[in-house]
Amino acid sequence: MRELSLHIMDIVQNSISADADLIQIIIHEDVEKDILEICIIDNGKGMPEDLLKTVSDPFTTTRTTRKVGLGISLFKAAAEQCNGHFSIESAVGKGTVVKASFQHSHIDRAPLGNIGETILNIVTGNPDVNFVYIHHVDNRQFEFDTRKIKDILQGVLINNAEVILWLKDYLNENIMSLYGGVS
Repeated sequence: MRELSLHIMDIVQNSISADADLIQIIIHEDVEKDILEICIIDNGKGMPEDLLKTVSDPFTTTRTTRKVGLGISLFKAAAEQCNGHFSIESAVGKGTVVKASFQHSHIDRAPLGNIGETILNIVTGNPDVNFVYIHHVDNRQFEFDTRKIKDILQGVLINNAEVILWLKDYLNENIMSLYGGVS
């Protein structure tokens, strides 16, 4: 995949398929330490030990529509190709944690991509799921929690057209400020 945000979207879709109703997306960028870490945590149904052992194999999938599952294996390969690491932990009935780290400056590291648009699409496409998105860039942090947004909305749907426009601006402005842009 050409952008890491597409890997995030794929892993989040796996979490949604596993009946998660709370998904955390944590991105940590430390330029000085030359590291980019992505962690996706869900409270879905989790995976049994035998599936967990083979989940990064591209020929392992729980889908019935195709016989290959490339998402996790491609994410793992992307991390390892960039002097990084990949891990996945899961417990039946408790959920799954997927972590990938990359050498931030590695020439082959795909760009993060439009993470604001990715988060917006994930949130508005899955209004019944709660998301926490935490993004650190060096000493700056942005945290976005749909549970807090939904409380403020007082019954207005998070995928309402006017809310989507506000969310888009809110996400993009705060993400830009992480990189030193004006907020």
